[in-house]
Amino acid sequence: MAQPEQPELVLGTRNAKKRLELERLLAPLGISVRTLDAFPNALHVAETGATFAENAALKATLQARHLRRWVVGEDSGLCVAALSCAPGVLSARFSDPGATDARNNEKLLELLRHVPPEDRQAWYVCHVTLANPNGEIVIDCEGECQGRIITAYRGRGGFGYDPLFEIPEYHQTFAELGLAVKSMISHRARAMRIFLGQLVHVSGFGPA
Repeated sequence: MAQPEQPELVLGTRNAKKRLELERLLAPLGISVRTLDAFPNALHVAETGATFAENAALKATLQARHLRRWVVGEDSGLCVAALSCAPGVLSARFSDPGATDARNNEKLLELLRHVPPEDRQAWYVCHVTLANPNGEIVIDCEGECQGRIITAYRGRGGFGYDPLFEIPEYHQTFAELGLAVKSMISHRARAMRIFLGQLVHVSGFGPA
């Protein structure tokens, strides 16, 4: 007897690190994950939304309708209270259109140069949206992780702003925390726990 097809989600990104994180979270449910690299005809979706939710929805719905598959759209970034929630949706291109992590971090440090420690509150946000093959949103959720921006880099792990983002309760940055701890408290982990709790109840997902 033929085995039923494994349920599959398409992650609306070409970011390998995000794919690995999602694969680890979905593995216990027997769900396979592919990224846009597996689809030569995938769309390039411009992140024109004013919020993380709007960008996640764009990535999920437009790609789902185009590929006729279940697509997860994810958008995340850093918000800093002293900068009126910047860099926000511009986190990946904060310093310039072709930004690198190093240039983004240097700009952040410069803008906060005269801000005292007690006013350097910040939080990471991750918004996750699932669209069905018709492009209809069936899951929409968000996770946050509160912390603060320190004055100098610490740690070698992570990416983005992680070497500057400290979790006060742990006295460590995201770049210093081990994977086991980060996978429990990060903004992406919190959003994905909500997502996975809702995914098992989505009608029509998986093999017929």
